[in-house]
Amino acid sequence: MNLDIINGTVVGPATGPAGIRPVYIRDGKITLATDKPADRVIDAAGLYVLPGMIDAHCHLRDPGLVYKEDIATGTASAAKGGFTAVACMANTQPVCDNAAVVGYIRNKAERVGKTRVHPIGAVSKNLEGRELAEIGLMAQEGIVALSDDGKPVVSADFMRKAMQYASDFGLVIISHCEDPSLVDGAMNEGEWSTLMGLRGIPAAAEEIQVARETILAESLGLRVHIAHVSTRGSVRIVREAKARGVKITCETCPHYFTLTEEACKGYNTLAKVNPPLRTEDDRQAILEGIRDGTIDMIVTDHAPHHEDEKQVEFALAANGFIGFESAFPLMNQHLLQAGVITLDRLVELTSVNPAKMFGLESGTLQEGAAADVLIADLDDEWVFDRFATASKAKNAPYHGMTMRGRARWTIVGGDIVHEFIR
Repeated sequence: MNLDIINGTVVGPATGPAGIRPVYIRDGKITLATDKPADRVIDAAGLYVLPGMIDAHCHLRDPGLVYKEDIATGTASAAKGGFTAVACMANTQPVCDNAAVVGYIRNKAERVGKTRVHPIGAVSKNLEGRELAEIGLMAQEGIVALSDDGKPVVSADFMRKAMQYASDFGLVIISHCEDPSLVDGAMNEGEWSTLMGLRGIPAAAEEIQVARETILAESLGLRVHIAHVSTRGSVRIVREAKARGVKITCETCPHYFTLTEEACKGYNTLAKVNPPLRTEDDRQAILEGIRDGTIDMIVTDHAPHHEDEKQVEFALAANGFIGFESAFPLMNQHLLQAGVITLDRLVELTSVNPAKMFGLESGTLQEGAAADVLIADLDDEWVFDRFATASKAKNAPYHGMTMRGRARWTIVGGDIVHEFIR
């Protein structure tokens, strides 16, 4: 569809200062001027025109776990949340550790996906940390990164070899950082775990492996990316490493700067996640890391589960929750409206930097770029209803909370994949 977007405030580091100007979409690309008539004109007065968000870390559960989510429902939820592309983790069944599974994901996404889908391949076969997965063949099939997310790579020697091998294909490893000897718990180790009588997971469980990956990256001169940073110590380690020139990047999730361990009170399994929700001090440290550039991107870690996997005793409940449709309003409320960052910086965190890490031709509104666009309303207030999401899963800890901001239009390759009309 050829589209004219008029009267909106256009924001994007590659498009110059924010300002009201038209954006033209022709043949799936952004253009600055055109003689071709539009099939449709979108009046974005009072709204913001942004590069479509790219979620660099999510779980679509497809293949094998489609009772939780699948590519169709997951990408529909992502589009509703303003994402034009998602990168899905490898912990499917079977594991995405070979070219056949990568091909399945890409082919199904082309048929039924609302957004672009970029598979992330496993580092090790079956996520067991013993033998390298088919990295070269998966790279040929189109993976954008490697990760055993959901499980840490326990052996430092294995991780070292994996980083070296991945670099031959221009791929980065996304490290799920936790020391297995310290994670035999259900929530953060602290005041609330004590009050609730639950075994806790200390911050050190994450920080030990963040430090290890930093040392490996520094000694090898290779890239590494740290997944879902949640503690003050992790932020400090990454900040200090960057100051030394280490090729390290990291991400965090909206729940680590909007919630704390207190959300688990009453044995609320909807707030159970890995890494666990931390303390208020950790939450403030995440905000500081976002503000000063230590944290490179914000991801959802969208983790759908069936109700039966959450409606059990806390220690047995599955970790994680859905996040596509709550991410933008939470970033708007807690980062933009709170004055932590600017809208330009938010675009870097959610579009520019993920595109750069994965080597994608998106994340920008410059001429010739793929027409992946988010038209956002920063002022719309609404109440989050976990049962009204497009996701197949309904496990979200924000049920009943007032949100501010939403995606009004999500456009992928010039096609409108989500539209919210008042």
